[in-house]
Amino acid sequence: MPTTLNRANSELVAVAFLKAILGQTGGVGTKLPGDQSSWAATGFAQVAGVGGSPNPYAPLRRPVVGVTAWAVAPGSKQPPWNVAADLAERIVAGCYGAYQSPVEAILPAGFERAFVQSAYALTEPRRIGADDSSFARFVFDLQVNWVGGGI
Repeated sequence: MPTTLNRANSELVAVAFLKAILGQTGGVGTKLPGDQSSWAATGFAQVAGVGGSPNPYAPLRRPVVGVTAWAVAPGSKQPPWNVAADLAERIVAGCYGAYQSPVEAILPAGFERAFVQSAYALTEPRRIGADDSSFARFVFDLQVNWVGGGI
């Protein structure tokens, strides 16, 4: 009996792509972890779908995802802006490597394969927030062009 695989979706693919380009440094996900100590040193990239459109003639997806590069200094009122800015810029720079060849997005077990064909920032990372918090964040929009199903 054939195994049915779950279909990839744009948020899963974007998270997997960011994990691939960032390597093991820093966390990536759709929800900011409550345990700040787990990402205080490296920052955390949060992904949320904001738009885009699939290709009506080919199996190419073109979502736009919002990326928030978070950094935290637990117990401090001085946000680590440099950590958040560096995380955002590492993501933007990492997208240039996606043009060299498709990057496989390693999805959770039970999901079809997905490949990122290209990715690029649509907006410049911009600083959000005030200086009287322990959190620093930069936000920007990212276009992720991908195909699924082992294509």
